[in-house]
Amino acid sequence: MSAPPSAESTASDLTETYGIDPHVFANRWRILAVLCLSLVTIVIAVSSLNVAIPTIIESLRPSSTETLWIIEAYALVFAGFLLPAGALGDRFGRRSALLLGLVIFGGMALVASFSTSPAQLIAARAVMGIGAALIMPATLSIITHVFPPHERGRAIATWAGLAGAGGALGPLMSGLALKWFWWGSVFLVNLPLIALLIALVVWLVPNSKDPDGHALDPVGAALSVAMLGSLVFGIIEGPAWGWASPGVLSAFGIAIVSAIGFIKWETTIEFPTLDPRLFKLPGFGMGSLAVTMSFFCMFGMFFLISQYLQFVKGYTALETGVRMLPSAATLILIAPRSPLLTSRLGIRKVIRLGFGLIAAGFVGMATLGTASPYWHVALFLVGLAAGMALVMPPASGLIVSSLPMSKAGVGSAVNDVTREVGGALGIALMGSVMSSLYRSAMQAGGTTRSITGAARRVAEDSIGGATGVTRTLATRGVPNTDAIRQAAAKAYVHGASTSFLVAVAVALIALAVVGTFIPDASAMTLAADAAAAQAPDD
Repeated sequence: MSAPPSAESTASDLTETYGIDPHVFANRWRILAVLCLSLVTIVIAVSSLNVAIPTIIESLRPSSTETLWIIEAYALVFAGFLLPAGALGDRFGRRSALLLGLVIFGGMALVASFSTSPAQLIAARAVMGIGAALIMPATLSIITHVFPPHERGRAIATWAGLAGAGGALGPLMSGLALKWFWWGSVFLVNLPLIALLIALVVWLVPNSKDPDGHALDPVGAALSVAMLGSLVFGIIEGPAWGWASPGVLSAFGIAIVSAIGFIKWETTIEFPTLDPRLFKLPGFGMGSLAVTMSFFCMFGMFFLISQYLQFVKGYTALETGVRMLPSAATLILIAPRSPLLTSRLGIRKVIRLGFGLIAAGFVGMATLGTASPYWHVALFLVGLAAGMALVMPPASGLIVSSLPMSKAGVGSAVNDVTREVGGALGIALMGSVMSSLYRSAMQAGGTTRSITGAARRVAEDSIGGATGVTRTLATRGVPNTDAIRQAAAKAYVHGASTSFLVAVAVALIALAVVGTFIPDASAMTLAADAAAAQAPDD
């Protein structure tokens, strides 16, 4: 492999060597900052709403079903539209897709902030998901065109680190907004940032698209929406409806039928949205599996540990957000440095180290009790985040580098789909294990026998419900509320500990499978191989 170009010759040689305009190259790190800020904005929108839900319930009075869909409508639409959005960016221009996504996201954030009914808020959140689906793959695919191969790994690592950090920053942002303003400020706070990002994208970010201008694949796009949308729907509803319920089984059935149709269709047409045979490529397939399993662990952890901090340790939403910052800081610090470690040790060793740290962090999480000091939590958060920071950059780099540059949007969308599906699975499965064991412990403990009716059912259903019930009963002078609260905390810790052990098993399986079969080559090498495969014969 030839050495990277020297600093003196780079700017003048890039147009000929890599097809990068020298002006673009000179502004590449500013462009990366704009793209990463766009990414963090939509990631925060996923993780921030849980903190605002209690206030939204007080203001809009949604039913339990409406409350669920206020949270999930965004994620469902986001995941379903990622592949078509990536294809649209490849066909019509990735900067155009990014700008359109920012406009849609910002407009719907304004609508959401002043919603007067649950239905209006759900609809606004759903359309925000379309905007996010246009933004996320566009950011990563633009990076692959702005940076030459020898710098691309570092740029993707920075992008991946901030994508993970956004999940930890969301609760903090919501907590700060809700400390002084009404629930709609959680959405409204996005608008000045969105306006700034639109201006910066127009000023700095170059456009790029598939130079061949292949026709769109509307049938494949529709099948992908049906496949991913029904899959994520089933995963979301599984814990609430029951995994064997008719609704969940129907959703999974639609996903399977759509997947079969998608595979058959995409392997027969000339210009598919996503050729399923690409998953046979070790870098593409194993990179996708690594991202899926790492986000299974990360989103499941955020879901459980935020409730532990609020309901077991008694922190406010803002205090909880502050205490999640060690994970965000670790991701931001370590992820950009992972390419250097990868170049020295090889991808396989780095992937194994990353999943090993994730497994060790969850082993620590499983030891947490009701009286554990916060520094224990912080220590395990740092370990988990360090593992994620090592896994995400090389895995994401392998996914996008396994495809030719003309398909950067679709490759980026696949990277994003694996994140969403993995995250939804993590929350659903780890949350389901925790909820099942929590209910069993509360019902077997007998402490809720002093209360009856709906209050007892709510207390036995979730620790959040138990916290609310005991507060209400305490104001009425009902005895035994402290005992119920303590029993709920112990039951939650028991369920969460078992869920963390499930994540340990997932991380160890990933360590063994991905750490064995992922290609031990750099993303730069794969990018060169993809370019060579795309180049015409002399």
